[in-house]
Amino acid sequence: MEDPKLNDTDRALGFTIPARHARGRIVRLGPTLDTILAAHAYPPPIEALLAEALTLAALIGSTLKDAGGQLTLQAQTDNGIVKLLVCDYKGGELRGYVQYDADRLAAGPEDPSLFALFGAGYLAITFDQAATKERYQGIVPLDGDTLADAAQSYFVQSEQIPTLLKLGIQRQPDGRHVAGGLFLQHLPEGEDGRERLHVRLDHPEWEHVAILGQTMGADELADPVLTLETLVWRLFNEEDEVRLLAQVGMSRGCRCSPEYIAQVLGQFPPEEQREMADENGMIVVDCQFCASKFPVPVADVVS
Repeated sequence: MEDPKLNDTDRALGFTIPARHARGRIVRLGPTLDTILAAHAYPPPIEALLAEALTLAALIGSTLKDAGGQLTLQAQTDNGIVKLLVCDYKGGELRGYVQYDADRLAAGPEDPSLFALFGAGYLAITFDQAATKERYQGIVPLDGDTLADAAQSYFVQSEQIPTLLKLGIQRQPDGRHVAGGLFLQHLPEGEDGRERLHVRLDHPEWEHVAILGQTMGADELADPVLTLETLVWRLFNEEDEVRLLAQVGMSRGCRCSPEYIAQVLGQFPPEEQREMADENGMIVVDCQFCASKFPVPVADVVS
C-alpha cells in the first residue's frame, strides 16, 4: 500500500510565526492539476501558464476566511498570443482555462516569455465574499517575468502588505505534473492598534522572514516526497514558535451541470431560447472550464 506521505499533493497548509508578525501558506497540486490540464490538451507553453495560474489561485484562495468565498484570477490582453486566462478557487475547488491564438503561438519561440504571451497585459485579482456579498478587485500590469511576480506586486501596491510568492512546477517522467507554491506575508500590525505597516520605513522582522523564504527552491516546492510540514520546518525551524493552521484539500471543481445551465438559460426570454436552439430543439452550451458540451432541450429550460 502506498504511503500517503510519499505523495503529498492536492492540499494547502497555513501557518503563522507570531514573533515575526508573519503568516504563510504552502500548497502542492498533483492529480487535481493533471485532471484540469488533461481536459484541454494545451501545448506546453499554455499548459505551463495555466499550471502557474492554478497554483496561484490555490495559494491565494485558500487564505479566504469565508468558506463560501471565491478568488478569481484573470489575465487579459488585446494584442498578445494569449487573449484570456481565467481560473478560480472556491471551497478547495479549482478550475481554469486559456483562450489563445494557436497560429501565433506556433510561429513564436519554443519557450515564450510572459511578455511574448501577453504583450501589454494585466492581471486582475477578484475576491467575492459570500457572507457579506462584497466584491473587491485589484488590477496590476503583467510587468514581471511570471504571473507570481504580478500577483506579488498586487499585494504590495494595492493592499500595501509586504508579500513573497514563490512557485515551482515540474513535469514528471511519467507525464504527471506536480506544482507547489509558497505565500508569505507580514501581518497588518495596525489591526492590533499598532502603527500600520505602510507608514513605516523598515520591517526588520519581515525582512528576516522574506530572506528565509527566498531560500526555498522550486524543486523542493514541486517534490511530492517532501511533505508540506517538512518544507515549513526547513524554513523556520529556528523560530521560537510556528503555528500550523488547518489544512485545505484541493480538487477540480467545475460548477456546470445540465440543471444549472437550464436555470441560467431560463433567464432568457422564450424567443431568445428558441433562437439559440438547433433544428432538434437543443441548446448546446460549451463550458470553457471543463471543455464539455451540454445539450439542453428547450423544453427543459427553467424559466
